[in-house]
Amino acid sequence: MRHPAPRWLKLTLTVGVLILALWQGWYVGWILWWKWVDPQATSFQSQRLQELREKDPKAELRKQWTPYPKISLNLKRAVIAAEDDKFADHEGFDWEGIQKAIEKNQKKGKVVAGGSTISQQLAKNLLLSPNKTVLRKIEEASITLWLELLWDKRRILEVYLNVVEWGSGVFGAEAAAQRYFGVGANQLSAEQAARLAVMLPAPRRFEKKPDSEYLNGRVSVILGRMNSAEVP
Repeated sequence: MRHPAPRWLKLTLTVGVLILALWQGWYVGWILWWKWVDPQATSFQSQRLQELREKDPKAELRKQWTPYPKISLNLKRAVIAAEDDKFADHEGFDWEGIQKAIEKNQKKGKVVAGGSTISQQLAKNLLLSPNKTVLRKIEEASITLWLELLWDKRRILEVYLNVVEWGSGVFGAEAAAQRYFGVGANQLSAEQAARLAVMLPAPRRFEKKPDSEYLNGRVSVILGRMNSAEVP
């Protein structure tokens, strides 16, 4: 004879489901809002600003929203070539890239590659912190799925290029173009765009030596890949 589940177990499961629904609903609400309204600040930006103000209470972030058509095609191609060459085709996750990153990390004995797509990076920047925990990776995956479901690739790339970090207190293509080259985001040459793209994995570290031998080598590689990058 089967016994009915205890009342406390049913109640616990019900509460758990409600919390999960509210949790996901909060994410979906923001993602739907940002589908049409440009984000004024992201979770990542807020944390970086707090860090800067611990040293300088008057610190401000350098950022300026730039619509998709006014961002250089060179930069779009360079970022896709450097960060996510399957961007136009995948549904949020590059499983082959993730597998290669795992194998590379195992070979090196430490984390040297991430395998995250542009969509995953945007999910993290918009609503999460830079802390690397199992829970945060689960949240990142969930938000990535919602972004891919509710936005098109053009909107994902537009928001990404406007909110991604490009140096200490520097966020977005316009601020980065002005900070490093003294031009607008629509005026970036192919080489300038490639140089910005290769900084993305560690912008605060690379901004200290923007002409390092490593970065120069990566710029050459990305320049060779840019023409084949599929841009939405």
